[in-house]
Amino acid sequence: MTRLLITRRLPDRVMEAARARFDVTERNEESVVLSADELRAALRDFDAVLPTLGDRFQADVFADVPAPRTKILANFGVGYNHIDVAAARAAGIAVTNTPGAVTDATADIAMTLMLMTARRAGEGERILRAGRWIGWGPTQMLGMHLTGKTVGIIGMGRIGKAIARRCHFGFGMTVLFHNRSTVHDLDLPATQVPMDRAMAADVIVVAVPGGTATHHLINAAALSHMQPHALFINIARGDVVDEAALVAALQAGQIAGAGLDVYEFEPVVPPALIAMENVTLLPHLGTAALEVREAMGLMAVDNLIAHLDGRPLPNQV
Repeated sequence: MTRLLITRRLPDRVMEAARARFDVTERNEESVVLSADELRAALRDFDAVLPTLGDRFQADVFADVPAPRTKILANFGVGYNHIDVAAARAAGIAVTNTPGAVTDATADIAMTLMLMTARRAGEGERILRAGRWIGWGPTQMLGMHLTGKTVGIIGMGRIGKAIARRCHFGFGMTVLFHNRSTVHDLDLPATQVPMDRAMAADVIVVAVPGGTATHHLINAAALSHMQPHALFINIARGDVVDEAALVAALQAGQIAGAGLDVYEFEPVVPPALIAMENVTLLPHLGTAALEVREAMGLMAVDNLIAHLDGRPLPNQV
């Protein structure tokens, strides 16, 4: 039977589907990524691997295993910047991902961060839990009212469009967006603009893919276009943002606040960000709902089964 390595603990329903067709080895870890030695052993010892975020199959790993037994990396997640796809392809290894399954859940987290940051929800809860709330007052903890504001979305793929729909139809927001290619198939009023204009909105949401093309896309120059009252939200990949530049902008009062679900050196979060009351920090919860994680896992297994059966891969990248 085909040997499959699953690099992180997955929901039971996914494991059952995988075991029905494969000889499965599961690393019984929740959050520990593959080590350098484990990455190389995976390519040597298994016919297929189901990796996920942080399992860094980079060029040096493929170079160290010149004749890999592995023929497919079926990534758990839509983002695959931790896999060098060109190096995998050169080694004869297919790479797949799980698009679509994550769209709405990730858009929901963007809205969660927008609302929490705009209305100072995290700060307010900390005050209450610490016993420092003395009662309601007309000028207490005033935040930003999102309804009717302008949102600037950086990246108008599936997730960007889902965020735009929520902002426009749910909150009556004006939608501006920046995208590398022209976007035509929109089902709502939205205007494609240069990046500097999108960054000048009331709320900026980053929803681009990770990878070398977008590394530090949001740098000091990009942040300089933001308004002093504006909020910055990132649900993309951590290294899309120059984290040091973001910290500097927040500390200088150049921007009003930020909401982050991802971090440049995840799971390390800069102490400076943790210390700021105007920053909402979530532990990468974008797809953290059981039905979503099941859908992602089952999509990854479908990619594996298609490979096993010699059929075209549904989600090859």
